[in-house]
Amino acid sequence: MGVGEPEGDEAVDYRFTLANERTFLAWIRTALALLAGAVAVLHLLPLGWGEVPRTVVGLLLAGLAGVVTVYAPLRWYRVQRIMRRGGTLRMSVLPLIAAFAVGLVCLVVLLGNLL
Repeated sequence: MGVGEPEGDEAVDYRFTLANERTFLAWIRTALALLAGAVAVLHLLPLGWGEVPRTVVGLLLAGLAGVVTVYAPLRWYRVQRIMRRGGTLRMSVLPLIAAFAVGLVCLVVLLGNLL
């Protein structure tokens, strides 16, 4: 039994542990990409937009990056603990939030180009 593991918990197949870790790393890469997009919109791209649409898109991307960054380790830990105890995993809401937020950013970008 490893350090910090509660007594009575089952060992988890290393393939599931590594899959959980890969999912965590994918969320972190997603957060980095969103943050890079926010920096690009706010500071690098000459979009010809007004300050408001540029700020809205940049802040939406940066905010989503922050949410993903906070959520990823919490989800990783919770999944690891549930697998160790043999429990049932619940569906994550973060993919829906991310899809909605990216869709919102797309809408703002499209409207920003039309206005």
